[in-house]
Amino acid sequence: MSGRRAPVGVGRDFGLVAWQVLYEQRAFWRNRARAFFAFLFPIIFLVIFSAIFQSKTIYVGFHRTISYDTFFVPGILAYGVIATTFINMAVGTTVLRDDGVLKRMAGTPLAGWAYVAARIISTLIVTVAMSALTLLIGHFVYNTHVRGATLPGLIVTLALGSATFTALGVALVRYIKNAEAAPAVVNAAILPLTFISGIWFHFHLSPTLTDIAKVFPVRALADGLQHAFNPFTTGSGFESSDLLTLAVWLAVGAVGMVRFLRAPDRV
Repeated sequence: MSGRRAPVGVGRDFGLVAWQVLYEQRAFWRNRARAFFAFLFPIIFLVIFSAIFQSKTIYVGFHRTISYDTFFVPGILAYGVIATTFINMAVGTTVLRDDGVLKRMAGTPLAGWAYVAARIISTLIVTVAMSALTLLIGHFVYNTHVRGATLPGLIVTLALGSATFTALGVALVRYIKNAEAAPAVVNAAILPLTFISGIWFHFHLSPTLTDIAKVFPVRALADGLQHAFNPFTTGSGFESSDLLTLAVWLAVGAVGMVRFLRAPDRV
């Protein structure tokens, strides 16, 4: 046989990652409260807001309008991604740290990087499932469609946004003192941004708030997804400025995540 074989230790770690992913998936779905808020909560918002603004239209310029659902489905999809990645990782990792799980992992055969990789993969599996459900509901219930031409932009924005908020969620743990404070800190970091980032409502903000929103990845994710859904979008559905913003925050999150995992006091 030609080619080099992977070291036994690396192969063992990848096998342990797979088992850990299965464990994380079982733990997630068996925790009904956790699964509800991370997976189904965004869907409930979709149903409620779509019922409130039924038959409403939104002006998108040049005498063009779209239905509120066409604006809101990608907006709530952005919130769902944030909930299943950023919120889930930040709160969950803080609990694991305070319960001593991260410290005990150092005494197991599972390498630290492998454990973090398994948690990230498990989170991304939930994100894919939530995204698929949201898109299916939008398609069959609210008649919102993603054209084949703009599908690449939707996929890339979803992938980059998921990676960005996953990294930021782990990085934030370094600044959360204890598990009891985690929900408050996470919501304080995200909820104000969702209201000025065009997730819930479509309205004109002051230039100052608009400039603030453009700096953060919440608006970049929502705007990038809404751009792909917009029936008047031309090209492949890529919004370069939004992708650039997400990429910058992914780098910030990755650096913060590595620092947290390497910090001697992380546990």
